[in-house]
Amino acid sequence: MPTISHKGKNMPESPIRKLAPFADLAKQKGHKVYHLNIGQPDIKTPEVAIEAVKNIDLSIIEYSPSAGYESYRKKLAHFYQRQNVNVNTEDIIVTTGGSEALLFALATITDPGDEIIIPEPFYANYHAFASSTSATVVPLVSTIETAFALPSIEEVEKLITPKTKAILICNPGNPTGYLYSETEIKQLAHLIKKHDLYLIADEVYREFLYDGDEVHFSVMNLEDVQQNVIMVDSVSKRYSMCGARIGCLVTKNKEVLATVMKFAQARLSPPTIEQIACEAAIDTPQNYFDEVIGEYKERRDTLISELNKIEGVIVTKPKGAFYCIAQLPIADSDDFAQWLLESYNLNGETVMIAPAKGFYSTPGMGLNQVRIAYVLNKKDLITAVNILKEALKVYTKK
Repeated sequence: MPTISHKGKNMPESPIRKLAPFADLAKQKGHKVYHLNIGQPDIKTPEVAIEAVKNIDLSIIEYSPSAGYESYRKKLAHFYQRQNVNVNTEDIIVTTGGSEALLFALATITDPGDEIIIPEPFYANYHAFASSTSATVVPLVSTIETAFALPSIEEVEKLITPKTKAILICNPGNPTGYLYSETEIKQLAHLIKKHDLYLIADEVYREFLYDGDEVHFSVMNLEDVQQNVIMVDSVSKRYSMCGARIGCLVTKNKEVLATVMKFAQARLSPPTIEQIACEAAIDTPQNYFDEVIGEYKERRDTLISELNKIEGVIVTKPKGAFYCIAQLPIADSDDFAQWLLESYNLNGETVMIAPAKGFYSTPGMGLNQVRIAYVLNKKDLITAVNILKEALKVYTKK
């Protein structure tokens, strides 16, 4: 029988989606499942985007240009400029989701065995993207005891080797909600300039900040290192358009852009109809975002308050995005998450959570932690955390 590639065998499972079959079985039993495992907002997509799709007048759904429609890229550049982010139309390549942008970035800058430094815990698919391009993840450990703060720049520098090609950050972070300060971003900029590395920043959650004194600082505004910087973005969270699968890669480095374009041409084009929706979504009024951010702030505060009521649970308050890492009084969150779906319900209801081990690269890390996405309304969040509390009472006595 033909064999599977080493790359395929080493491709990590998604900790976010791998338990989906157990959730399906729970639903087949008639149980309601509260999904705290995935960042799928329940916020309505802006009406301007929905109307744009409804009113499409095309006789042929053609390929779009490999870089994406110029009209969309131009409008997107104006959107960034209004946010005081230093981006022009020619700096942007539209991708099939932010995931493809990250894949293209890693494929462009790394050869097999090259190293990417990533603060952990990190978005689980970063490991998958690195595996897909045969790059090696070098984890920079952060801990719940320090609210997952970036370690000192000296600790970062210790990880740099001749094989290091880039530092990859998510700002604000998935799964921790950590927000990098302008000072930290500039420290990283000094480091990449000193060692001639790339800094890749996943900024898909840039708008999701909840405390009035917090400000997002984009890597595109760094001076002196513009040739070393790559930004990744997506419409998925900003406009609650996860299924549109439109993102972008942004850089001032023309050689990087030209190489990314070769990968973009190989996959032909980003989706046509979705770009039409995304171009329209840029006209979303500010009050939409004000309401969304206000709603998520209340959800964050509700979730953290409820989790802090559970004996033995440790959680830090995220500054951005819509996730948190919670440490539970258990030994194996993979087993607990599966047990919740297979063997537990409270009045016909249960909870789906994402085991945090898959958000770490360091062996043995995150075994007693879970990622929780606060994408449900406040009432459902309170119910879901109560189920979690009662489930822990049963599980820890097994």
